[in-house]
Amino acid sequence: MCGIHVIIELFKPSEIRSERNGFQKLPQVLRSRLSRRGPDSVDQVEVTTCPREDGLKARLQFTSTVLALRGNELKRQPFVEAGADSVPWMAQRVLCWNGEVWRFEGAATTTGGNDGQMLYERLTTTKDPFSVLRAVEGPFAFVYYDGPGGQLIYGRDRLGRRSLLQQTTAEGRLTLSSVSDFDAKETPSSLWTEVEADGFYVVDLLSKGQKTSWTIVRHNWTDAFVGTSDYVVSGLGRFNGVSGLAGCYPLTAESRSVLQLGEQLAASMRLRVLHVPQPPMVTAIDGNCCAKTAVRIAILFSGGLDCTVIARIAHDLLPIDQAIDLINVAFENPRVKAHLGQGADFYEECPDRKTGRASVLELQKTCPGRNWQFLAVNVSYTEFSAHRLTIVSLMHPHDTEMDLSIASALYFAARGVADAGETSARVLLSGLGADELFGGYGRHAVAFRIGASEASSGVVDADEKASTAGYAALARELHLDITRLSRRNLGRDDRVLSHWGREVRYPFLDEQLVRWAIALPVWAKCDFGTADGESKGLEPAKRVLRLLANSLGLSGVAREKKRAIQFGARTAKMEIGRIKGTARVG
Repeated sequence: MCGIHVIIELFKPSEIRSERNGFQKLPQVLRSRLSRRGPDSVDQVEVTTCPREDGLKARLQFTSTVLALRGNELKRQPFVEAGADSVPWMAQRVLCWNGEVWRFEGAATTTGGNDGQMLYERLTTTKDPFSVLRAVEGPFAFVYYDGPGGQLIYGRDRLGRRSLLQQTTAEGRLTLSSVSDFDAKETPSSLWTEVEADGFYVVDLLSKGQKTSWTIVRHNWTDAFVGTSDYVVSGLGRFNGVSGLAGCYPLTAESRSVLQLGEQLAASMRLRVLHVPQPPMVTAIDGNCCAKTAVRIAILFSGGLDCTVIARIAHDLLPIDQAIDLINVAFENPRVKAHLGQGADFYEECPDRKTGRASVLELQKTCPGRNWQFLAVNVSYTEFSAHRLTIVSLMHPHDTEMDLSIASALYFAARGVADAGETSARVLLSGLGADELFGGYGRHAVAFRIGASEASSGVVDADEKASTAGYAALARELHLDITRLSRRNLGRDDRVLSHWGREVRYPFLDEQLVRWAIALPVWAKCDFGTADGESKGLEPAKRVLRLLANSLGLSGVAREKKRAIQFGARTAKMEIGRIKGTARVG
């Protein structure tokens, strides 16, 4: 995980530069937030281009902070060529990189080197940087200065798993940053927006234009789908919206999609949990360093289906002597506390705490020998209130009560501080994406029922037509969910989770797994059209994943119902009981 901050502006060569224009010294709030994302190093590079036709020069400042998780040694950023100070601007190349290259041109990358360094070397030896960037699979945000091409290229990965914000001032300054300088205490109007995860954005540094604007052109991730947007998912493929039931049958443990999901998840997890470097030395309660027992992997653990399956597969992949932390958060919600009455342990009464404790018992039974460290993170209302403005500032430009409820749970989970101790893990695993891919939300069942109901009235072959129409309606809803994931969740989550110097990884959002999942017919993932009696009591939502969990020995988890994080951890409506989730944070 790294922090990126880039400023680009035009100026007249006769203008005198001062620190007030933002160069040399970043505002303290930005420097602090960037450094918390990347505590291992911070560096800065500046480039000034030659005059354009209109006599103006472009001045660029690149700042990078680094959380070292890939390769055998720390690689400082921004990446620049050796002796860059003596290299003319038109020959310089600068890369600010925040992410991993899990695969390049479809092949898994080696673990010995640094991803950013490898990518930089490829970019500096090609005349077509877009072909290099399109070959990358993995979560990332980047800014690349291509001196020979006279351009600045920036963007987020196809699914938007890493944050990148942009801001343009009236004077024409363009700023790109992993985090904003928004201060919720002052509540000013903000010009920060999220960079869309829909391709690469290219700034022409040399063309003549207005000083107060830049020519920015978007390049598609792929041209394969140009001319049509029907069911296309982030340049990864076309969502299978076919609702015909040919070959449809109740899902079982032997169903092809169930077996393939196990293979896909294992392949995704290998990339994300193996070869994680040992975290820095941690101090035990007795004051002694205990790096040998430091935990490398922690899981955001509600005890639900998605995160517990991830934990179960991690057990199969990691050495048995590596402990795994399971971070479970519960909040003191004043409204709920008043309802429970005096004497109740409101933390242990949180739904996710109950589910988490039950699921860890099942993991211990299924995976003997593994040290599962259950970290019960209890957040008092006083502590939540003390951090509230920080959370609101980090999640910006997201600004609703629902955003705050979700972000609060993630913020304290990523901090990883419990009564039993603090996690040393710098890599967090999340089950995000499973609901969007496999139909886990309540609205998915509603979409199926509405589609089926509208098609069944007055039709002779009502059952077949209703199921067909129901799956078609469900496919439309799932396609909508997966395509807006970057806009609704991932950028916000990245800014909040990374604040504690940890990196979140999403096994369900691996590119190859997503390609496979969106190509499946809907009924091969969640079979709302078949009788429950044929599925051994497993509900139809995400049934493909429930069957996989059952086959892995997690029979209790396989039957666990979906619960949104804000309700499971009880961060919803912490202050005002009747407020809507769409209301803006006050």
